Amino acid sequence: MNDSDSEEEENYLLANRFRTFLPVVVDIETGGFNSQTDAILEISAVILGMDEKGIIDIKQNFFQRVIPFEGLKLEEAALKFTGIDPFHPLRIARPEREVMQTMFDMIRDAVKANHCKRAILVGHNAHFDLGFVNAASERHNFKRNPFHPFSCFDTATLSGLAFGQTVLARACEVAGIDFDNDEAHSARYDAHKTAELYCQIVNTWQELGGWPLGKK
Repeated sequence: MNDSDSEEEENYLLANRFRTFLPVVVDIETGGFNSQTDAILEISAVILGMDEKGIIDIKQNFFQRVIPFEGLKLEEAALKFTGIDPFHPLRIARPEREVMQTMFDMIRDAVKANHCKRAILVGHNAHFDLGFVNAASERHNFKRNPFHPFSCFDTATLSGLAFGQTVLARACEVAGIDFDNDEAHSARYDAHKTAELYCQIVNTWQELGGWPLGKK
């Protein structure tokens, strides 16, 4: 088997592992908790891959600061919590439509490359992030949202099962994953840590015999 054949087999392994869904870790920082009325300020996506042994790991990263969409709210409490200043003169941000389109294109390419049918969002309290993704997609009339519209993988639930902790920082601590609270509440940082946590849970489950290679 040459290298290209091996890579092709790895891609099909990922599709088989998650029932033709491609797991994509997403974290969004926002101006509030209501996906219909509050602005997206940052978004990060981490695409996962799988090797020939069935081990998943981080393969691709996306991060962008977002210009608050006109007419959406910015709650003072939310801004204080994240520490984000949406109007800082040195903040490099792009329009929401452009950011979402770029991210969706990257995810669709990964879905195709991995022989999957659709992406599935992985997140810590994942329905929060999925709600904002879906709201932005509807806001800009995107015909093709690569994510499943309501299903997701929630690392808060998974880490509660695996480690007895549901808070991201505490779950990472128990899992032996470095976590810097000073870096938290950045979409880039939280998405990366969520991806590390998810990969560890899935890989440990396999090592314990929970998902034999070749099982479909």
